[in-house]
Amino acid sequence: MLIRSAPDLKYSDVTSKKDFLDRRRFLASAAAGVALGGPAAQAAKLEARKSGYTVAETVTPLKAITGYNNYYEFGTNKDDPARNAGEFRTEPWQVSVEGHCAKPAKYDLDSLRKLAPLEERIYRLRCVEAWSMVVPWIGFSLSEVLKRSEPTSKAKYVAFETYYDSKQMPLAKGSRIPLPYKEGLRLDEAMHPLTLLTFGLYGEVLPNQNGAPVRMIIPWKYGFKSIKSIVKISFVEKEPPFTWGIMIPNEYGFYSNVNPEVDHPRWSQGSERRIGEFSKRKTLMFNGYADQVASLYAGMDLKKHY
Repeated sequence: MLIRSAPDLKYSDVTSKKDFLDRRRFLASAAAGVALGGPAAQAAKLEARKSGYTVAETVTPLKAITGYNNYYEFGTNKDDPARNAGEFRTEPWQVSVEGHCAKPAKYDLDSLRKLAPLEERIYRLRCVEAWSMVVPWIGFSLSEVLKRSEPTSKAKYVAFETYYDSKQMPLAKGSRIPLPYKEGLRLDEAMHPLTLLTFGLYGEVLPNQNGAPVRMIIPWKYGFKSIKSIVKISFVEKEPPFTWGIMIPNEYGFYSNVNPEVDHPRWSQGSERRIGEFSKRKTLMFNGYADQVASLYAGMDLKKHY
């Protein structure tokens, strides 16, 4: 077990009964504009086993998670994705795994989900803008997919690419970021058990604005590394370009590990505000996952390799 277990944390602690029962009304609200990934996915549950990957902290309310998002393809304001992503079509879907590997593959969503048992993991997620959340995500370790493709000795990094369609995402042009969105990890980071290939949250499929139908969650890195709506995974030899590093390289480093000692050029990273809370809290090194991941960066200058 990699993370401190909280056996007294019941699922009812994840979100209140009232919030859960209000979910349908909330999804139907035209003002909120929240919808799940396509007609077949609406109200779809995801069965997942409980896991030891958890934190004994108050879970962020569901409404906050589905109403406050970064997803520039659907608008640059935090409430834009919830309003604008409702008609995004996530069926059919295909994810290709390619590059320096012996067994490249293409998966539809159903076959991808069936590669390993789904787990509910309660992770912290810290965003670069100094806000944070605690969410019960549903998925399994990305390594379950990567190992099947048998990366070769040339595979040093893993590059990721998100879905982009200008017709479905007309607001993306206003974001001025190069699309499709790209991200990357070192191979050992991608293989780490904490790196979660994610299909749902709060017992249901991912809402569109949260990265439907499949995304990553990398809990020790700033949230923009947790790429949404993945369509391509590539084993590559050299450090791959990533969207924010292309846009503003002096502000966004490839590693982007949560580090309270390395400030963003425009604000401090020493504290954070949990969504739904007024007061700030101290930011933890590696977002509180140092015991699990610090060894990945032994000997590295974490201020230089930010």
